[in-house]
Amino acid sequence: MNPFLDKDKFFLIAGPCALESEENIMYLASEIKKITDRLGIRYCFKASWDKANRTTAEKYRGLGLQEGMRILGKAKQELGVCIATDIHEAWQAPIVAETADIIQIPAFLCRQTDLIKAAAETGRILNIKKAQFLSPEEMVNVIGKCEFFGNKDIMLCERGTSFGYNSLVVDMTGLVRMKKLGYPVVFDATHSVQISGGGEHYGNSGKREFVPYLARAAMATGALDGIFMEVHNDLEHAKCDGSCMLRLEMLEELLKELLEIRAVQNKYSYGV
Repeated sequence: MNPFLDKDKFFLIAGPCALESEENIMYLASEIKKITDRLGIRYCFKASWDKANRTTAEKYRGLGLQEGMRILGKAKQELGVCIATDIHEAWQAPIVAETADIIQIPAFLCRQTDLIKAAAETGRILNIKKAQFLSPEEMVNVIGKCEFFGNKDIMLCERGTSFGYNSLVVDMTGLVRMKKLGYPVVFDATHSVQISGGGEHYGNSGKREFVPYLARAAMATGALDGIFMEVHNDLEHAKCDGSCMLRLEMLEELLKELLEIRAVQNKYSYGV
């Protein structure tokens, strides 16, 4: 059974944007796990072994498949954390599934049938990010593909919707609308603050100061089962998306606030 379907327990998917080093991964996974253990939150560590959609060819992508899976496997074995990471091509799915508990489908690729098929057939939990150009209701077609290929362990992730050029906006009603599709809903609070392609030198930039505000607003909808946040201990030197990630030292306090909001929501049901 998918442990993330437990409606009584909130979950967090969190870690750095990209795999930078074994030392950094083991440190962040350990520190975040300590926080979630204290707070009683189900936790899955996330990091990308390859950032295949960087804005320019010379930007840092990661440590590659073999080394990435080795490091993620070590974190899983030694720290006892669940592992989430993404794939970009169908052939990667069975290799990643040997280590990952959750396979993440990037937003840009959520309509790629062969990719969905390969991920679904691994039998792993799928965290599927809603494309910036799709409405919440259109995710029913993505769900249909997963179910057709035999996988109902699905989570739907909101990460912002295109708002003209370079900007994203989060429609909080979209979380409620996706929830009505019958699967757990996750909110990506960090990618939602990206200024995709519109930052300095036309690279990805972001407004990380708004991450806590969006996270709290999303939780207040009452539609969330979990939250996704990219977290780093040294944002100024992060190799990918430092402008979007949450500082590690801010994580515990924010999670406490989110749990308090969730407790209020559990008292008052609005039919979500």
